[in-house]
Amino acid sequence: MNGTHSSPPKHTLKIFEIIFFKMALLNDLINLNLTDSTKKIIAEYIWIGGSGMDLRSKARTLPEPVSDPKKLPKWNYDGSSTGQAPGEDSEVILYPQAIFKDPFRGGNNILVICDAYTPAGEPIPTNKRHAAAKIFSHPKVEKEVTWYGIEQEYTLLQKDISWPLGWPQGGFPGPQGPYYCGIGADKAFGRDVVDAHYKACLYAGINISGINGEVMPGQWEFQVGPSVGISAGDEIWAARYILERITEIAGVVVSFDPKPIPGDWNGAGAHTNYSTKSMREEGGYVIIKKAIEKLGLRHKEHIAAYGEGNERRLTGRHETANINTFKWGVANRGASIRVGRDTEKEGKGYFEDRRPASNMDPYVVTSMIAETTLLL
Repeated sequence: MNGTHSSPPKHTLKIFEIIFFKMALLNDLINLNLTDSTKKIIAEYIWIGGSGMDLRSKARTLPEPVSDPKKLPKWNYDGSSTGQAPGEDSEVILYPQAIFKDPFRGGNNILVICDAYTPAGEPIPTNKRHAAAKIFSHPKVEKEVTWYGIEQEYTLLQKDISWPLGWPQGGFPGPQGPYYCGIGADKAFGRDVVDAHYKACLYAGINISGINGEVMPGQWEFQVGPSVGISAGDEIWAARYILERITEIAGVVVSFDPKPIPGDWNGAGAHTNYSTKSMREEGGYVIIKKAIEKLGLRHKEHIAAYGEGNERRLTGRHETANINTFKWGVANRGASIRVGRDTEKEGKGYFEDRRPASNMDPYVVTSMIAETTLLL
């Protein structure tokens, strides 16, 4: 060896050139702007699968742009392949309910949040939106203009080993402390995914209000709201869909498990902030305390509907109240319900239900809070 570096063989360089050219061409085709050549658009129909957490989608071409979900055609899918119908009667009908701009295809293309029905028009068991819409259309609920702000926590996992992003394979990082809202390559893992998701949601028209790194490394949170009534559920499901699509591109896995890592690590929740028109007006603090009292009387029913595996998270540790105990407090993150200092000081505002798990169904949680506080 004479100490000099030899150049790659010419045939190797040629292979790299071909690969680069093909990837560039593929990227150009993916990013084609359809508005330059056609009025037609692509509509991605999205629905919730048989587990109640798995999102499914498929696309269809429409002759022109659409902004009103009522003007979109119904569609169908094979429910036997999603655990939602038997093979001998497998057709499930999709009803379009909400439209968002498609951040992946751009242009006039859209994402369509749907719920699912039998051919006879009955909501299938995993369709939780239908019952929620009935509650939100009740005159007493409509009058109170219910606002929700949902804090959706999630954990990013390494794809092949299902272990949190940034954690050593089969090992653990340093203890919790420096990771919450932390910065730096040794504290914040997956920020590119998080920021891509943030911007994609804003582009889509989702009322995403912020993001932050969470207490456990590899865990993050985005917030959606304030959103009124049923739209809170539509926006959370759309934001979850966009997040899963981005992690698909990035080659990582998103987990909504409420306690992905056992032991001295924080779990993942979906804290739900809530207010009514009466709570936001003068004297609202009295209304807030009455609403919290009603929630306490139905604690078991709410816990049963607030997400699977929540007992692993609600232990009384790691900023949670014990699952069997209901308590509320001002600025108390160890309570079931937290009231902010500003709300107490101003005598009006909102409160935070800290019990929902990260894998909760937002249609169920938001409508149940409205039902308990306004209709019972």
